[in-house]
Amino acid sequence: MDLKNESVVTEFILLGFSGRWELQIFFFVTFSLVYSATTLGNILIIVTVTLSTTLHSPMYFLLGNLSFLDMCVCTVSTPKIITDILAEHKTISKWGCMTQMFFMHFFGGAEMMLLIVMAFDRYVAICKPLHYRTIMSRRLLNGFVILSWIIGFIHTMSQMVLVVNLPFCGPNVVDNIFCDLPLVIKLACMKTYTLELFVIADSGLLSLICFILLLVSYTVILVTVRQRSPGGLSKALSTLSAHVIVVTLFFGPCIFIYAWPFSSFAGNKILSVFYTVITPFLNPIIYTLRNQKMQVAMRKLRFLLVSSM
Repeated sequence: MDLKNESVVTEFILLGFSGRWELQIFFFVTFSLVYSATTLGNILIIVTVTLSTTLHSPMYFLLGNLSFLDMCVCTVSTPKIITDILAEHKTISKWGCMTQMFFMHFFGGAEMMLLIVMAFDRYVAICKPLHYRTIMSRRLLNGFVILSWIIGFIHTMSQMVLVVNLPFCGPNVVDNIFCDLPLVIKLACMKTYTLELFVIADSGLLSLICFILLLVSYTVILVTVRQRSPGGLSKALSTLSAHVIVVTLFFGPCIFIYAWPFSSFAGNKILSVFYTVITPFLNPIIYTLRNQKMQVAMRKLRFLLVSSM
């Protein structure tokens, strides 16, 4: 097969959300508001963690990095989703599609690993409080963050080096709100069974393993709190239950889409919205804005800003 002659597709059509114009307006307004709130909320968290001297601890350092990744994940897909809602022709160039998938898996893979690091941080803080500062040193934290980015890069490159060389010569319709790896692979003009298995092994198992590790870590934390301070169990359960909800909203759709990626499912668009739009919106609320120490730091920064004007 002559791949150069076969690769004639220069753009893909994103079906996105369809319906009456009233519904399109609703989607446009909703996604615009959520994206604006997500961006502003995460920027506020990053600025607060950076400028506030009371938040220079391992937990807030990791939360600041999570906010940055959330903002990146949301920005990769949401602006294109918003512009396509009211567009008559919902298209994206082939290389624009490849770029979107590259950064989606890059930032997504890095965020998965960072969530594991954050769970480890909470485990050390609760189970080994006397050694917390010693174990969670700045050097170790920087190493964890760099490792998360490296794993995200390896995760996306291991798949994209295979996808960019696929021949696309026929159908170019992607039934989703953005370019998604399993759906784009299905459009290739060649047998992709081996690549499909690789995506399952890479993205699917990575999501599943990270999700299981997070649930195990939360369980260990709850058991430890119950043994050491039964009175604090309800507070820990309240906090961790919120974390579990957000983690489930992120990993659940990822596991479903990438562990069984090549079975058609009409709700894939809805699942995609959860881990690309909803979770980055909820993370600042669950992990940070509900935190009393963070709220105090924000009020102090606002007071200093007002008083300096």
